[in-house]
Amino acid sequence: MLKAVALAVVLFLVVLSGQCYGELRVGFYKGKCGQTDVEGVVRRVVKTWFFTKDKTIAAALLRMQFHDCFVNGCDASILLDGDNSEKKAIANKSVRGYELIDAIKEGLEAECEGLVSCADIISMATRDAVLLSEGKWYNVETGRRDGNVSFASNVNLPGPSISVSDSIKAFASKKFTPTDMVYLLGGHTVGIAHCSLIQDRLYNFNNTGGPDPTMSKWLLFGLRMKCPRGSSFDNIVPLDVKTPSFVDNSFFQQIQRGNGVLQIDQQIALDELTKDIVDGIVKGPDFYTKFGEAMVKLGKVEVLIDAQGEVRKSCRVVNKKPFIFGMIN
Repeated sequence: MLKAVALAVVLFLVVLSGQCYGELRVGFYKGKCGQTDVEGVVRRVVKTWFFTKDKTIAAALLRMQFHDCFVNGCDASILLDGDNSEKKAIANKSVRGYELIDAIKEGLEAECEGLVSCADIISMATRDAVLLSEGKWYNVETGRRDGNVSFASNVNLPGPSISVSDSIKAFASKKFTPTDMVYLLGGHTVGIAHCSLIQDRLYNFNNTGGPDPTMSKWLLFGLRMKCPRGSSFDNIVPLDVKTPSFVDNSFFQQIQRGNGVLQIDQQIALDELTKDIVDGIVKGPDFYTKFGEAMVKLGKVEVLIDAQGEVRKSCRVVNKKPFIFGMIN
């Protein structure tokens, strides 16, 4: 009798909290939206966006997913609008891709209202954009819920000039190994940087009055042409100087040659803590598999499941706005 009562209570709570999400898993949405293939809807929207609007969207989404998951976990808090939301943090000023996420959400809401979380959309869309950028397929686990807290003051991301040892500590705080960290930095294979981030490496590294000596002369010449001292315009430069549009291991080959644009990128190829990992990636045959595994692991960081979060109707606002979240518009 007691067991039956307990089961009834559990079922009652599930009904009150909406659909039970459980643990992340591949194919979570299969069969939950009638005949609609949820991942197929995401893939179609991303593909259309890629070919008609922006072939650099993979870089934007890789950055978005990392910036979201590294702050309060993968809860789509970076998507929330507000005067003091994560979007307003200096580190997130150049994050883009929000309109694509909106388009995907609109398409999914039309097919199956209130089913697919914005957090899951980020992970699926990023995978699809990687594939379109000559990367390889990896299975995305889904079942995340969306968070309802987003404050710029919570954003504390490792910067481009961080040391390798400090970067390892920052990633370890999210349960990543040094190998995970190096593969995730490999997302820079399609990344870009503004000249303002690397001015010191080009002209006054560590207040020496000269460039970073670890940078190749070839790269130094090219970057100084793109990023002249005292320029009023903040140009952008690719982080992979060979194949900036493709997700591949060229990035790692280039940093071995002194062609790392960001200081942390160059240092992981030189520092004893990570040098062997970079060497192994360059020599090994399984970059795509390992990169996909690192992205799946990124997508698991501090996720909300079951009744811990919600499925937003719009990725930019929470469904309910209790007073404690009053700073969110």
